[in-house]
Amino acid sequence: MAKDMTAKPVKRVKHIPQRTCVGCRTVLAKRELIRIVRTPEGARVDLTGKLAGRGAYLHNQRSCWERGLRGALAHALKTELTPADRERLEEFAQSLPEESSPDAPAM
Repeated sequence: MAKDMTAKPVKRVKHIPQRTCVGCRTVLAKRELIRIVRTPEGARVDLTGKLAGRGAYLHNQRSCWERGLRGALAHALKTELTPADRERLEEFAQSLPEESSPDAPAM
């Protein structure tokens, strides 16, 4: 006896990677956060999300960056931030909005 092979295909749900902002501990989709990566040259902002190295994630708002730079970011990257790293990251943070609006696109 042959079985009827007209079963409907199962619709796959696309997996969306989740990451935690080290500033406010909110879990969001990876694409909605900005990645900071530890490289041999120091900590760098990775807007592509593809640089090699240990990474940590922050919201695109200044308050999370300020909290992250107090220590959570260094802890997540498992390194000490040099004064040059800190200055570079603070400079990037100054270009971010104070608070992100709900309809603002993530970087």
